[in-house]
Parts: sequence; structure tokens; C-alpha cells
Amino acid sequence: MTYIPRLKEEYKSRVIAALTEEYGYKNVMQVPKLEKIVISRGVGAAVSDKKLVDHAVEELTKITGQKAVATISKKDVASFKLRKGMPIGAKVTLRGERMYEFLDRLITSALPRVRDFGGIKATGFDGRGNYNLGVLEQIIFPEIDIDKVNKIAGFDITFVTSADTDKEAKSLLAQLGLPFKKN
Repeated sequence: MTYIPRLKEEYKSRVIAALTEEYGYKNVMQVPKLEKIVISRGVGAAVSDKKLVDHAVEELTKITGQKAVATISKKDVASFKLRKGMPIGAKVTLRGERMYEFLDRLITSALPRVRDFGGIKATGFDGRGNYNLGVLEQIIFPEIDIDKVNKIAGFDITFVTSADTDKEAKSLLAQLGLPFKKN
């Protein structure tokens, strides 16, 4: 017997039916789904200290359970003392089982640990059904040991969906459990 993440099971059993009822899809393949989650973190101080990128990669690897990669600059920027090819950040792209596991941990354990949390803003949609969320502190994740953190920093989480509109994408993410603020 193989393991299936809780949210993936919930998507198949409940979310597809709810979205079909709400939008009147005629085919199961029309129902929007979560395609991938991209977690990225820029490290601006990495120009002077290369070890900061290694710390960022290590923290993202701990948080997601998948090896993060360093991102490199694409061009020279003299005012930032930045050269082409220098490492300036870290990112991870999650798909499949790990994507659902990360989303489950984000919803159930990380977001409730944010101070004065009243939900996430619904203004992070890009017009094509994708949602961007900024996290201010990496210490909201239980995998990060606060004593071993050299600097508290945030990162961006992008939810890429197959939805055509922002309304459909918001319905999908809300059905999966993302706590949007009530307007």
C-alpha cells in the first residue's frame, strides 16, 4: 500500500466535487488543480558573504524536504557590486506528493504560528490563476531551530494552478484550506 498525502486525498474526494458544483464543469479534467509550489528566497547580502546563500539553501531544504538550489545573477549591476553568475538566492520547486505535504504543513502548523495571524491577503493573484504569498520569518516552520538561525529572513511562496481565472484559483486554494481573510 502506497502513501497518499492527506490534501491530495481530500482534493480527489471533496474539492473536485465542490468546484464542479460551483463552476459547472462538464469534465473532471476542466477542474483546476495545483500544479507546483515554488519557494524562493533572495539573499541581498550574499554579494559580500557567499556563506549566506549556503545557509538559505540549507534552510529551504529543511523546510521543504527537497534539495534547494542556489540562484545566480543574470547580469552585472555595478551599483550593487553584483557580477553576472554570482549566487544571490535560493529556490525549490515542489510537485506531486512533496507539494501536498508542504501545503499541509504550511496550513496546519506554520501559518498558525504567525503572530496576530488573521488570514492571508487575497490580493496576491497575478491574473492568470497563480497566487504569491510572502512569509516574513522562516522560524514559523517547526523544522527550523531558532538557536541555529544566523539571521531571520523571509521568502516567497508561489502557488501555480491550472485555473484560468483568479476567482477559480482562489476557490481552489480556499477549498484546499488556505485561510484567506474575509473582506
